[in-house]
Amino acid sequence: MSLPRRAGARADRPPSLTGLAAERASGALLCDAGTVYLQGGQVVHAESPVAPGIEVLLTVGGRLTADSWREAVGRAGGVGRFLVDSGRLSDAELEICHLGALFDAAYFALGHGSGPRGFQRGAAHWLGPVRPVDAVAVERETRRRGGLLDSLWPYPRVDTEPVVLRRPDGRAPAVTPRQRAVLALADGVRTPADIAHELGRPAFHTLLDIRRLAAAGHVATPRPTGPGHPGRADPPARSGAPAPTVPDRGLGAVVFTDPDTDLLRRLRDALEATL
Repeated sequence: MSLPRRAGARADRPPSLTGLAAERASGALLCDAGTVYLQGGQVVHAESPVAPGIEVLLTVGGRLTADSWREAVGRAGGVGRFLVDSGRLSDAELEICHLGALFDAAYFALGHGSGPRGFQRGAAHWLGPVRPVDAVAVERETRRRGGLLDSLWPYPRVDTEPVVLRRPDGRAPAVTPRQRAVLALADGVRTPADIAHELGRPAFHTLLDIRRLAAAGHVATPRPTGPGHPGRADPPARSGAPAPTVPDRGLGAVVFTDPDTDLLRRLRDALEATL
């Protein structure tokens, strides 16, 4: 689905999600890396070229056939409503998949170096109403996800560069079945977004796997080539600390060099149990 055109933006100051929510506005918040749709000030949908849409999650993920999806798109009254009324999905299945796609795309549209650039009043999403989400909750979750990625492996270029396999040393933790599927597509050409689309998985969950794999040495961490990365802001350095540099991982290098290895592994296991 193509992004709506920019319209209604003020020249002096771009709109904000919380400001539009306070106005109880309805329409599409156009951002550098996606679009967030509001109805009555609540977030009802989000899209980003980086994140697989709900149609990818349902079809590539195996819940619907491509023919079933095409039939739903051709029906009036909203794609989501037709899928439920025709028995192809339950209300709960649609809601869970919709919320997963919404939060996934919102992370890239509202964070990840992106920002608002305009608002198209009255624009509605083609899926139709499912479950609205409070705008404050969407912004809070976007911040939480960014912090989680940096806590796992604070090298954001891993998120956008082609994924390159490397041979870890013997101390690297074993990969999970989910991570093994990611590694099977890591050919030095596909980016994390490409891998997420091919697997039919949320892009953010794929980033979690790739950051963990990079931290363990299973995939390469790109070395910085300059002060910043085109189209993506580098994370600010912590107060009083220099910006992180990519560690040199020779054949005999230790995978983790700080004393919190056990804590990081427990955090990884806890997250995998909840995702």
